[in-house]
Amino acid sequence: MNFGSVAFQGAGALIVIGVMAQLALLFFSSLRRALYEKEHYKRSLDLLDHRVEGAREHRQTREKEELYWNGLRKFVVKKKFHECPDLGICSFYLEPHDKRPLPPFNPGQYLTFNLKIPDRRKGSKPTVRCYSLSDSPNEDYYRVSIKRIPPPPKQPELPPGKGSGFFHDSIHEGDIIDVKAPSGHFWLDMTKTTPVVLIGGGVGLTPVMSMLNTIRDRGYNREVYFFYGLRHSEEHGMKEHLEQIAREADNVHLHICYSNPLEGDVLGKDFQHKGWVGPDLFKEVLPSNNFEYYICGPGPMMESVTTGLREWGVPDDHVHFEAFGPATVKKAAKPEVKESAASGGHKVTFASSDTTVEWSASAESVLELAEANDIAMDSGCRAGNCGACLVAIKSGEVKYPIQPGYDAESGTILACCAVPSTDIVVDA
Repeated sequence: MNFGSVAFQGAGALIVIGVMAQLALLFFSSLRRALYEKEHYKRSLDLLDHRVEGAREHRQTREKEELYWNGLRKFVVKKKFHECPDLGICSFYLEPHDKRPLPPFNPGQYLTFNLKIPDRRKGSKPTVRCYSLSDSPNEDYYRVSIKRIPPPPKQPELPPGKGSGFFHDSIHEGDIIDVKAPSGHFWLDMTKTTPVVLIGGGVGLTPVMSMLNTIRDRGYNREVYFFYGLRHSEEHGMKEHLEQIAREADNVHLHICYSNPLEGDVLGKDFQHKGWVGPDLFKEVLPSNNFEYYICGPGPMMESVTTGLREWGVPDDHVHFEAFGPATVKKAAKPEVKESAASGGHKVTFASSDTTVEWSASAESVLELAEANDIAMDSGCRAGNCGACLVAIKSGEVKYPIQPGYDAESGTILACCAVPSTDIVVDA
């Protein structure tokens, strides 16, 4: 046996093993460095996005102050487009009649309209309605997408939605309408880079669409889970637009839910889930509950989602919702606020009508209490957004089940959503 040869072969094997170990170490070191650099690059991009958005917000704040208008401003309907005829959604593109630039708005906010709807009653006032902006901020035009509201299914004898019907039937391209500046407290904070969940149901799609379009248009990598609940494809508003965003943006995860799909609706193509948008689906799809949630939809959906998120451990300050009708306000209100608001025993005096009545929790607002006692009060959106129901309060205090979108000045209340916390006297 040649011991020298064996020793040489053993030494050679050790050298090979050593080289392989060095290569493996070099490989893992390079991999770790690459992963670190990738993460560092991502964080740098996020930081850059944050700084750019901070500068943008600073500029937009200045522009808002310079371009914001008080009262009414005249707008021309530049384009009228039927987004989803079966669901009855129509988009209206509005340009300022005076041709001056428009102030930027926060994605999720709404416009307030004074509609001159023909009325035979002498001295009738304009009808006030609020509709969410449905596109990203643009200095040339605003867009609202409005659903025609039919009579209640169980009460077909009742009239359809007055404001939405007027827009669909009587507002045409070239018409001029009166509009208040964008407002509302339901909006996406674009200075943040944290991931978000956007949730829309039916025509509640509009404000969250504005949020999604803004993220897309500004080219941010902010992670977005977008949930849209409806019955079937014939009610699928802005379908092609949503699919295009999902194809082009890796950071957008689209989840369309059909509760009652038609025979031709294809799972995985037209929609991703059969059923309802809700916490059970979130637990299945989302990697965790650590998101900011923005919700707009019918009252039952909002009640289910907000309650489910609270039970899942999502902090209340991470859940934001838009109330666009009295039923939605009631459903979305937190139980503890509703209980405190429902306490009775207070007297409400309508000074101008020389009427004092006992507060009843079933009325649910000062406005409803007035109407139940044949006391006339102005109103519009009935969700605390438009300010049409603003009335002076002479004494006492009120509470609001949710934060109104309209900022009532001192000495006034929003009758459509205010409830008394003491005896009150209002100028009505």
